[in-house]
Amino acid sequence: MSATPSRRRLRRRWRPWPGVGWGVRPERQRKLAAAAKIVSLSGRGDLEVAGKLSVSQATGTEATADLRRLGFTDYEARIYVQLVRQSPATAYEISKTTGVPRPNAYQALEALAQRGAVLPVSENPIRYVAADPKQLFDAIARQTRNLCTDLADQLSALTPPLEDQYVWTLRGEASVHDKIDTLIREAQSVLWIKAADEVLRRHKAALQEAADRGVEALIVLFGPDADEFRFNERWRVYIHEGNGVRMGSADNLFTVAVDHAQMLTARLDQEVVAAHTRNKPIVTLAQSLVRHDYYMAEIFARFGPQIEAAFGLHLRDLRMACFSPAEIRSFQERTGLG
Repeated sequence: MSATPSRRRLRRRWRPWPGVGWGVRPERQRKLAAAAKIVSLSGRGDLEVAGKLSVSQATGTEATADLRRLGFTDYEARIYVQLVRQSPATAYEISKTTGVPRPNAYQALEALAQRGAVLPVSENPIRYVAADPKQLFDAIARQTRNLCTDLADQLSALTPPLEDQYVWTLRGEASVHDKIDTLIREAQSVLWIKAADEVLRRHKAALQEAADRGVEALIVLFGPDADEFRFNERWRVYIHEGNGVRMGSADNLFTVAVDHAQMLTARLDQEVVAAHTRNKPIVTLAQSLVRHDYYMAEIFARFGPQIEAAFGLHLRDLRMACFSPAEIRSFQERTGLG
């Protein structure tokens, strides 16, 4: 049975390009045929070219999404990316290549010109070019940074600071040690520290930098060698109770007070957890802890034998009188003293 004229016309209209199967729209057929022709011309090299074109399209899509995050509208983002690819171009040409309706293209180009993202370079018809991306986004970054700084200052002035009312908890070894390092690096005048030598070694670079910029330090050390952290004459380091041995659970803490303004204390055995605050009474408490341990270190250095005769080795009598049962067991295990 012969095909009717309408069917013949339909077949001619839908006849595919060479090498392309049936059932594909003519516009899509032309694109696929062109791609097939590229591949057939030179094999692998042309495949790489086609791949690069695909990557370019993907990059443009990603850039458009990122531009929207910077406050560009969808039309503005699409137009700017297209002009970066190919310019100069008229609003009509841009509308045609981006799919942005022509009235919207004019509005978007005007908005982009106002923010310096595109520049008109000719008249009758007006053609546009994209501003250099590096210069444009460097300017946007500066403006955004200045705006954020101004906003932070304005908003900070609206209410009194509240952070000194809070105690912040940090958990995990990385978080705690990052905070310790930050506090040491931010110190401007003085550090008071009570800590074990193996903990301080982890932050030795930050401590050395603090000493080099003129920060003073008072350190009560669990460990045998005070000279390891005595970076200059303004860094006073004292061995805890004259022997540097840890006895009670409190001796497993790391404590630092910074510039008489903030403090952190951390438990570094078992679960690593720390508390940080600018609360004045708590900062004073931390400083008192370090100060009194400094007093004890000086007293032990002067009167060590008399103290041992009066209270026993490692202040046994005093500790046994106030330790909890668990602390007493730990003390006995560490020292062998009953």
